[in-house]
Amino acid sequence: MIDLFFDSVLLPTGWARDVRIGVDAGGWITSVQPQSTPRGAQRTPGIAVPGVPNVHSHAFQRAMAGSAEMGSPAGDSFWSWRTRMYAFVRSLTPHDIEAIAAQLFVELLRRGFTSVAEFHYLRNAEDGTPYEDPVEMARRILKAGDATGIGLTILPALYQASDFGGVKPEAEQRRFLNNVESLISDIAILGAEASGSTVRIGLALHSLRAVPGNSLTNAIDAARKMDPNIPIHIHVAEQLREVNRSLSWCGTRPAAWLLDHAPVDKHWCLIHATHIDADEIARIAASGATVGLCPTTEANLGDGIFPFLEYQNRKGIWAIGTDSHVGRGPASELRLLEYGQRLKTLTRNVAAGTQQKSTGRALLDAAWSGGAKASGRRIGSLVKGARADIVILDPNHPALLGLSEDDALDAWIFSGDETPVSDVFTGGNHVVRHGRHVAADNIYASYAAVAQVLAKNI
Repeated sequence: MIDLFFDSVLLPTGWARDVRIGVDAGGWITSVQPQSTPRGAQRTPGIAVPGVPNVHSHAFQRAMAGSAEMGSPAGDSFWSWRTRMYAFVRSLTPHDIEAIAAQLFVELLRRGFTSVAEFHYLRNAEDGTPYEDPVEMARRILKAGDATGIGLTILPALYQASDFGGVKPEAEQRRFLNNVESLISDIAILGAEASGSTVRIGLALHSLRAVPGNSLTNAIDAARKMDPNIPIHIHVAEQLREVNRSLSWCGTRPAAWLLDHAPVDKHWCLIHATHIDADEIARIAASGATVGLCPTTEANLGDGIFPFLEYQNRKGIWAIGTDSHVGRGPASELRLLEYGQRLKTLTRNVAAGTQQKSTGRALLDAAWSGGAKASGRRIGSLVKGARADIVILDPNHPALLGLSEDDALDAWIFSGDETPVSDVFTGGNHVVRHGRHVAADNIYASYAAVAQVLAKNI
């Protein structure tokens, strides 16, 4: 057991001074004592807040971030970007995946994400056959998590078709394909080996385009027999073309079809949900599901702008992720989320609404609580029984000078791109010290060797 001591900490009850946090050998918070003394504790100066959960990641895409920005006489869209991604993924090896994921996790931690939900669909070998160990790729993600200290919710994905109605998959999708039986087997294998303190196993349904209705039902039923509270994530209504294809297929919008045919509840996370109408907004909010927003990726891919204000007015739950990792920090995701809404509504401080409240605090409060829910882990709050995931902001950083409490949170989110995160603890382990991850050099060396080879294939 260790005791950590912080001068200023954001607790569920508000800001507190001189806080001593006890952490057991498993990394769980055993006590929180404001107005305490530092005697015998490990003291870290700065402003302490909960680590931010990242609810949507495709780790391998970190290595192609920024490499699909060439214009074309035919125009460019999400669908042409996807073609580039298919080409990129063709030759990735398990070793490559581990190196890429570890570098990504270092970067996420450095900016204040302390856990990540990995939506894992890169399953098979280059020719589409399963590896001898069918969860080889997932194990590499877990090894990267171990090496960096980040918390993980890993979500093996069901992927069977290329379009609504079970259309035969394309050749380029062969590395993603599986069936319900193999998916459930993967979940069982990973679950039997996972450390309950740092890893949570969930279920991903890639999309309604990739998962026929009967398979979706069978996968959910089988997964919930194993774990009634299993986190379930799905891409839905990301692109207008997806909505139009759904309407052509069944006469119903994709989010509405999902709500009509699946037991969507508080254990679900609907990724993107960019193109949803008023009825879908109301139904998603009422279901208790979380919407996983990835603003930098959604902007990069030209997805559109989520109807945040309407959803917020329905008290809908949401969280943030980094998806393709063109952005890799909570501040950049939350800032773009807010700015997109300001441009759309021609107003300011949209997340704060009519409350006299810090916008940065409003955004982070939602990201902490919604992120914990979607991740299926006890994170996002510094209370007894939660994971000791703690981010320290440097009050001497130029963006934060003279600021404290909610004012410092506003500056973190809205004052430029340089992160004021100085230190990070995950499970009580000090993984980022003075702005640098403790394993950064070795991880970078492995990533650099992989990235330079991959760059020739992009």
